[in-house]
Amino acid sequence: MSESKNILAIMSELRENALLVDNAELELVEKYIMEADRIFVSGAGRSGFAARGFANRLMHLGYTVYFVGEPTTPSIQENDLLIVGSGSGNTASLVSNTKKAKEQRGKVVVLTMFPENTIGSMADAVIRVPGVTEKVTGKGKKSVQASGSAFEELCWIIYDAMVMDLMRITGQSDTDLFQRHANME
Repeated sequence: MSESKNILAIMSELRENALLVDNAELELVEKYIMEADRIFVSGAGRSGFAARGFANRLMHLGYTVYFVGEPTTPSIQENDLLIVGSGSGNTASLVSNTKKAKEQRGKVVVLTMFPENTIGSMADAVIRVPGVTEKVTGKGKKSVQASGSAFEELCWIIYDAMVMDLMRITGQSDTDLFQRHANME
């Protein structure tokens, strides 16, 4: 068997980036999740795929959760939480969703590389996620992967790390989560 140098390079990069994520930011988001009446999750492109996975796990944990843009997603209201995954923090549709959530007096959290951008500036909590896109090239930053991949992968890991905490906090096991797993596929 020969090792995959690409996989090891990706894992090394993700480990380096993970060391820059502030656990206190995750804990604040977990607090907002536990306090919310309902949770709305949003993301576009590959960030949206990671966000969908998180929405699924929150449902497994027993939360009332919706992915923004699905036909069965209701209107956001006061005491609801919007979780946004946006590398740039400026994606037009996600900015619009954030504005609507704030107008309705919902809380907003964002996972982003750019907390100072539009969504981060409106958010109640920010998880700063390191990564590289064309927007930071030329600043001495580069990735071993295609642009944006490290951000999206680390978001997925951050989401799973919060699920681990929420399982512990709520006293749930894999068996509890599996009882809510889809049985019509």
